[in-house]
Parts: sequence; C-alpha cells; structure tokens
Amino acid sequence: MFVDSHCHLNYAGLIEDQGAVIARARQAGVETMLNISTRASEWQAIVGTAERHDGIWASIGIHPHEADTHEHVDTERLLEAAVHEKVVAIGETGLDYYYDKSDRERQRRSFRSHIVAARESGLPLIVHTRDAEEDTYELLADEMGKGAFSGVIHCFTASQDFAEKALGLGLYISLSGIVTFKNAKALQQSAITVPADRLLIETDAPFLAPVPHRGQTCEPAFVSDTARFLAELRGEAVEELAATTSANFHRLFSKAAA
Repeated sequence: MFVDSHCHLNYAGLIEDQGAVIARARQAGVETMLNISTRASEWQAIVGTAERHDGIWASIGIHPHEADTHEHVDTERLLEAAVHEKVVAIGETGLDYYYDKSDRERQRRSFRSHIVAARESGLPLIVHTRDAEEDTYELLADEMGKGAFSGVIHCFTASQDFAEKALGLGLYISLSGIVTFKNAKALQQSAITVPADRLLIETDAPFLAPVPHRGQTCEPAFVSDTARFLAELRGEAVEELAATTSANFHRLFSKAAA
C-alpha cells in the first residue's frame, strides 16, 4: 500500500469530484493521504475532509506565497489549530524566491513561526523551498540549534548539497512526480542517494502529474506511478519501496500512526 505524503484534495481540479478522486486513490492502493493547507481560509475545509475519511490527515500552515497576507498568523494561532485530532503536521511553510509573491523578510518570519509551532507541538514541519537553498538551510539550522524538531523537504528539487545538509539536520526528503520527468537527471541521481529510512513519496496533486500522466490533473492515485519509477531507479522492488515509505510516513507523522 502507498502513502501520498503531500496532496491538495481541496484544490480546484480535485475538489469538484473529491469522492471519486479518493476512490481512485484507494483502487490504486493509496490508503493514506496527507491533505495540505496553504492559507488560513482553507484550514476548516481541509480538516473537514480529513474528518470525513479514514486514512486522510490534515496539515495547518501558510505557504510562503501567502506570507504577505497572513502576518496575523503567528505561532500561537498555528498551535491552536493544530490540536485537532486529524492535524498531523505544521505547514506547508518555507521560502520561495523563484516567484517572490511575498516579501522575503515576511516569508522568513512566517517560516520561523511555523518552526517554533512544530517544535512546541511535536508535529513535523513540511518545508517548501525554491531558489532559496542557502537561506532555507541557514534558517533551519539556526532554529534546530534552539531545540530539535522533525520535518520533511517536500517536493524535493534542490541540489545534492542541500539534500545532504537537510539529511544532516535529521529531516526527511519527499519526491514527487518531477523525478519521473526526462529532464530531471540531476534529481534522479539525488534520489538514488537518499537513505531508505528518510524517503517519502508524494504527488503534490493537483500539480506535477508524473509520467505517464504528464499534462493531466494530478491525483493521489498517481503516487503509485512515481513509486514504480523510483523503485526501478533505486534498484528496489516496488513493494519494498511502498512498505519503506509507508513506514517512514508513520514514523515521521506519528500522530497519524497513533
């Protein structure tokens, strides 16, 4: 059985037929899904989806794109929302200097507030980083020095150097359908080196559909295609990779395992 460790079931493209999307995921062997929030206005609906379905969990967070409009969302508010029994993670949060949709200093302040919430709640942090490797690592390392927390670099597309630094902090690395793309040779090489006990898989649905579904709306069911590609790339049986990544998910997101 597969786990989709990062999807957006309440986003356009999936929400219109959410029940069928979930049913297709089950048919593909995807029993567990983590439904990710990116802005405060989504929290109630995303938690509601998790409440209605066994095996679906929720996160509480503010995407770096939304930092400018969410200065009021501080650590205290994140912690208040995270007490719900179906909320198993803080995020997604992080830094995105590629689109720069929010002021960089506001992104950094938001990121830190999420890290503190992760540390205080004991819930893992879901990290988004794009064109911001140096600042992301420096901020994570600085905060790790103040007290340990767990987390994952989601939809990993960064350098091998950043992968090694993130692993050195004790973080997990999650690979999306991007790893199946023909032009992702560097990422594929990095994917081979991720230790088995730190590896997760995800779709980031409705985005980034893997081969052979490129150009389609991505669904959690497609995580099985990413898993098959990744297993072949790493020289593993797909059943082994599915079992390992599922165990890793429940170790990291221990509230879901409980």
